[in-house]
Amino acid sequence: MSKFVPVIWPKVILFGDSITQFSFQANGWGAEIANKLARKCDVVNRGLSGYNSRWARIVLPRLISSQSSADDSTAAVTVFFGANDCALEDKNPQQHVPVSEYLENLKAISRLLTSVGVSPDKVIFITPPPLHEAAWEKECILKGCPLNRLNSAAGQYAQACVHAAAQCGSDVLDLWTLMQKDGQDFSVYLSDGLHLSDEGNQFVAQHLWDLLESRVVHLPVILPYWGDIDARSPETSLLCNS
Repeated sequence: MSKFVPVIWPKVILFGDSITQFSFQANGWGAEIANKLARKCDVVNRGLSGYNSRWARIVLPRLISSQSSADDSTAAVTVFFGANDCALEDKNPQQHVPVSEYLENLKAISRLLTSVGVSPDKVIFITPPPLHEAAWEKECILKGCPLNRLNSAAGQYAQACVHAAAQCGSDVLDLWTLMQKDGQDFSVYLSDGLHLSDEGNQFVAQHLWDLLESRVVHLPVILPYWGDIDARSPETSLLCNS
């Protein structure tokens, strides 16, 4: 049998909390990105529900290594934390991370990615979305706890995320600002006041693609189009190294 080179699929890694973990559900923003990149790139979901940037910083070395990032040609990484960090300290101390530490954690995550070969220009930070307090308070009451997040606090963490991205030399998708632009009713983007609705997922997918497309546009379709396969000698088409 003739020798051939294994097919290497580039990766886009989605690293974040529950808003990333659930993004592969029907109509999710991660699923939409994966669909756009079919046959070009593997979109890998590394969403960790409930996690904050402190825990993300600790666990990241277990999720990505220099060998995996180099061999799999990581095309981009999204870093999407803050919705749990901004939990009020007196109401939810387990998830709360001070905003100053949150900023430093994001910068540390960027440094870790750089150390394994993912340069800052391949990283896209995403701020937490705005919080609809009335809707989220209903969810909190159902769980037997008081309102544990505020939109104003989410805004402080969004601003810190924007600053971290600028200091790291990376792009940022500022959901907190964009979803409230011109005083629009941002509640349509949220299913429960915190997590994304179908409209919110579409919003993220659209705006993220605007930033992501330039990083993946050069990627070719992997393996030949079926109509181009030599039916008499398919190995010639399918096992070529180009």
